Amino acid sequence: MEELEQGLLMQPWAWLQLAENSLLAKAYISKQGYALLVSDLQQVWHEQVDTSVISQRAKELNKRLTAPPAAFLCHLDDLLCPLLKDTACPGKATFSCDRVAEALILRVRSELSGLPFYWNFHCILASPSLVSQHLIRPLMGMSLALQCQVRDLATLLRMKDLEIQDYQESGATLSRDRLKTEPFEENSFLEQFMVEKLPEACSVGDGKPFVTNLQSLYMAVTRQEIQVGQKLRGTDPQTSSSASSQGTDSQLLNQPEEPASSAPSLPVPEKEPTVTSGPMQRPQLLKVKRKKLRGLFS
Repeated sequence: MEELEQGLLMQPWAWLQLAENSLLAKAYISKQGYALLVSDLQQVWHEQVDTSVISQRAKELNKRLTAPPAAFLCHLDDLLCPLLKDTACPGKATFSCDRVAEALILRVRSELSGLPFYWNFHCILASPSLVSQHLIRPLMGMSLALQCQVRDLATLLRMKDLEIQDYQESGATLSRDRLKTEPFEENSFLEQFMVEKLPEACSVGDGKPFVTNLQSLYMAVTRQEIQVGQKLRGTDPQTSSSASSQGTDSQLLNQPEEPASSAPSLPVPEKEPTVTSGPMQRPQLLKVKRKKLRGLFS
């Protein structure tokens, strides 16, 4: 399940508003299964399942539908992707969430091949190590990166002041007085920022500002964390990524067909169920010897 764990880590957070619940969420879906992380800024919930769980849950929730796990994963990907990207959900899918004891259940209602489709994501409390991996360590890395950026900007401003001073000593004057600035004093600037700007700047609210403004930096930091981890394990990040991609592409989504019945049939998807917030990967489907016609639904 390492693919799901690493894939989830590299995904950005999305902000969801489900009825009265404001949530942060991220998800990763592949043909191996899916991984989902959800937080209300008080707690963090997680679910990671493989194809065997997908098949069992699909039978329990959708008794009239029969299809390979790849078909259900592809449909879930089609439903989650627009939700996490804040676009209109296809097929009039509806999402809701309930809290049962310490668990969170994210419910989905949609249609699949003209029949009702139901799915429940059963998320349990995330382990401390998972919270550290997806929130604490990335946020610390982002803070250090932003501090380094501030230092570089302060250095650049001091150099600009020296450049302006040189121009002035050479007799240059401003043509417009409104462009005149005072020399940059870092300590004074930081003190003023703490008093005037800090209360507004650090207002977390429901988490939406974090999602809106900082996801590029978040993904850059998590990508760096993964690369450092791979180097410590003696794995070339590019080689590992390429090998993983080739291995994924070589697997089949096809499944032998069953005798046709009155129930509508769902074709096995010809696209790889993929990351809900990343670029789609389409596998090369291998041809298999055609057997007796069979429907995917019974």
